[in-house]
Amino acid sequence: QVQLVESGGGLVQAGGSLRLSCAASGRTLMSYYMGWFRRAPGKEREFVVGIRWGDGSQYSADSVKGRFTISRDNAKNTVYLQMNSLKPEDTAVYYCAAKSIISGSPTRLPYDYWGQGTQVTVSS
Repeated sequence: QVQLVESGGGLVQAGGSLRLSCAASGRTLMSYYMGWFRRAPGKEREFVVGIRWGDGSQYSADSVKGRFTISRDNAKNTVYLQMNSLKPEDTAVYYCAAKSIISGSPTRLPYDYWGQGTQVTVSS
């Protein structure tokens, strides 16, 4: 089992920045992908960014490339989502997720473990 706890959401003006954190516990993550997904009101959950914990390979949705960055801290077992140049359309509940690297592409569902989600609201 992997437990995931997100933090860092909030309200920000367009053009601003936020950093989300996802603290993981329960098992080593060396053979896992960590992903950030989001769900906007009335829309499907969508992939945002992901990272392969073992070698740091990163993956990003086209909509956030150049604006959002994922990173990890091995010592803290924590993944971060740095969001810059935020837009109102980035408003959503953001979820941290984890899955084994043998479970398929890091950019696609399903993922095995999920955090509770954190709200990000970008005002225009």
